[in-house]
Amino acid sequence: MSQSQPTLADPALDYLERFKSVRKQTLNLVEPLETEDFVVQPVSDVSPPKWHLAHTTWFFEVFLLVPHLPDYQLFNQDFPFLFNSYYVAAGDRWARASRGHLTRPTVQEVLTYRAYVEEHMERLLQQSLPPELAHVMEIGLQHEQQHQELLLYDIKYILGHNPLFPPYQNRERESHDTSAPLGWLIVDKGNYDVGHQGDGFCFDNEQGRHEVHLEAYEIANRTVTNGEYLEFMQDGGYSSHQYWLSDGWDWLGNQAVKAPMYWINEDGHWLHYTLLGLKPLDLNAPVAHLSYYEANAYASWKGCRLPTELEWEVAVGIHQPKIPEDGNFVESGSLIPKGQSGPAFFGNLWEWTSSAYLPYPFYKAPDGALGEYNGKFMINQMVLRGGSFATPKSHIRATYRNFFAPQCQWLFSGVRLARHIN
Repeated sequence: MSQSQPTLADPALDYLERFKSVRKQTLNLVEPLETEDFVVQPVSDVSPPKWHLAHTTWFFEVFLLVPHLPDYQLFNQDFPFLFNSYYVAAGDRWARASRGHLTRPTVQEVLTYRAYVEEHMERLLQQSLPPELAHVMEIGLQHEQQHQELLLYDIKYILGHNPLFPPYQNRERESHDTSAPLGWLIVDKGNYDVGHQGDGFCFDNEQGRHEVHLEAYEIANRTVTNGEYLEFMQDGGYSSHQYWLSDGWDWLGNQAVKAPMYWINEDGHWLHYTLLGLKPLDLNAPVAHLSYYEANAYASWKGCRLPTELEWEVAVGIHQPKIPEDGNFVESGSLIPKGQSGPAFFGNLWEWTSSAYLPYPFYKAPDGALGEYNGKFMINQMVLRGGSFATPKSHIRATYRNFFAPQCQWLFSGVRLARHIN
């Protein structure tokens, strides 16, 4: 996680209020669910919502309460085993692919567990936190915000693969936005500094800051729309091997993929499942739920490419250095990607880059169990940038490096084009 330590003298760092706010937001996200929805695990990548509620609670219990609150007693001796995710140093854990087998503990027991840990966390947060403990507390808050977004990925997968296509929220879109014409933003050849700087929080994979050389390039002012992606499909994009990486072509054949996840063709008309239910495909909205393979194939078909993560970050620093106040983040409550006017780099959809997820120069994973958070996943993953409509605005930065395996479609992901300037 982050090497940056919060400054306790900063009055804005009110951990108790932030803790209450973040925990409440998690419960707000699951409020529309029925009890039956909390336990489903259709595929191994998807965790049941109940597991998210427990795991984010486990984090605070194991890393803060057990070592730092005198006389603290575990809520349940079995929960550290059931709700550890991948922290080998924190002990044994239940298999990820079997989380859906956990019909017990019940949803109510997990909610009681959350309340128990919150009560004790409030006791802990009544006292002044030393810098090392404040650092772990910050990680816990950021960790839960990450899981809030994962919750929406998983809820959409659970509901969107139900043949009844139940909506997560039963309402219409507030407006029908249109995207700006596709344009190009120029970045000149030169040397640029990338990576996190300053006193604010960052994850450890955003460090250390270093200089890179970039050749001149252009980057699109917005992401690709459903209508533009449909042209690729109608031109045989899913049946033309020349646009696909070898691994992507194999994945396409093995999984019989013919369209982005949640697209459904009914009598020649395209629909797509959204968190607001099954809707006619909005041709002006950004195309979502693309794997890296699909994003790369589309870029190839267009005679373009995906930007590297460093090109993306440098372009943001030049063309949109501040996160827009009206960006489409989870606070907007839209629950869908919206049409974009350029430049539009933050919110809406995570954007695939062509960069493998690797350490920056000078990177060193922290010691202990929290050192497992990022570094050990630096293999077989691709970097995404920018955040989505499910990302908290307070959680995103220009240097934020998200990462997923190239075949993943269930995240809120899109594609932005780039091209060299000759």
